[in-house]
Amino acid sequence: MSQTPQLDELKKGPWPSFVKEIENEAETKPMAKDLLGQLEMSYRDKITHWKHGGVVGVRGYGAGIIGRYTDSPDQFPGVAHFHTIRVNQPSGLYYTSKGLGEICDIWEKHGSGLTNLHGSTGDMVLLGCRTEDLEPVFEALTQKGWDLGGSGSDLRTPSCCLGMSRCEFACIDTMEITNECTHYYQDEMHRPAFPYKFKIKVSGCPNDCVASIARSDMSIIGTWRDDIRIDQDQVKAYVDGGMDIVEDVAMHCPTKCVSFKDGKIEIDNDNCVHCMHCINVLPKALRIGTDTGAVILLGAKAPIVEGAMMASVIVPFLKMEEPFEELKELIEEFWDIWDENGKNKERIGEFIERMGKGEFVTAVGQETIPEMVKQPRENPYIFYDEFFVEE
Repeated sequence: MSQTPQLDELKKGPWPSFVKEIENEAETKPMAKDLLGQLEMSYRDKITHWKHGGVVGVRGYGAGIIGRYTDSPDQFPGVAHFHTIRVNQPSGLYYTSKGLGEICDIWEKHGSGLTNLHGSTGDMVLLGCRTEDLEPVFEALTQKGWDLGGSGSDLRTPSCCLGMSRCEFACIDTMEITNECTHYYQDEMHRPAFPYKFKIKVSGCPNDCVASIARSDMSIIGTWRDDIRIDQDQVKAYVDGGMDIVEDVAMHCPTKCVSFKDGKIEIDNDNCVHCMHCINVLPKALRIGTDTGAVILLGAKAPIVEGAMMASVIVPFLKMEEPFEELKELIEEFWDIWDENGKNKERIGEFIERMGKGEFVTAVGQETIPEMVKQPRENPYIFYDEFFVEE
């Protein structure tokens, strides 16, 4: 009879199983073997058997290591210490086989051999390291040019989509923005000083392939502010090929700004919300504008302390030109207000809800405009401040 009947259920079916991968590693790593035993016990008891027994880290850093211990060290000595190490990923997740091989060699020597590519923050996650091996792992990683990512109440490792390196719709250089923020804000990443975590994710266009609008405290999404470019000859080619422009494009426009008359597409650009549907369906006929930049949103998070939240617009358009000084000034404005007034374990989105978005927008030096409205107000009353105009 199997010693892990609960885990065996997770090996059934055609999909890949993390249990099989741990079992492969368990043939040579006692840590992986004991991990299987503890997981089985957790599934059986329907409670976790991990505990957070204190803060662990490497010299000079307050972040990058997540401390983890089993509550049953006598039964599973291999996971008595099972710390997680976050390794700062390259922008766009572009790795070389040489770089991956170096990390794997380091991890086989000092850790459990188990990895997670990638965590929701973006880092490469090395799962399972004893306390006494943390410094040797860190030293080996830095000698090869790698660094730790963020953890705790700090700036988490910025992440992005592939941007201009692979995507024809990219309005901004996502990889350069991410690389600049990562290097510029090293202190904020490695030495926690915020009320809680702060995530920055960068998407090259409104398709938002990294789902930054739902997964990051600060979402930077590429956009444009001039007209969508139209190639009417390509529109005709789509129609000749059987495309129903009215049914497949115009009827799906959320603001009904696309129309099709006399064999030509017309777009009311003043009412376009840049949802990307028409461009995605007709990529040869429609292209993004040429006056590109980014929209800045704040406030998304998962339902940990309070419910899940989606980001909302703070800056409708910001030009993104190296070295991104305007972006940095904006980020630091956000941090100053939140850091000064935020409560412990309060994400910036929750802080904005508590403070009031209008108050926050004014505090960071922005003018309130309709694009910033997240939802209709609940209070039906409007109060105006009295003021006098001198004759």
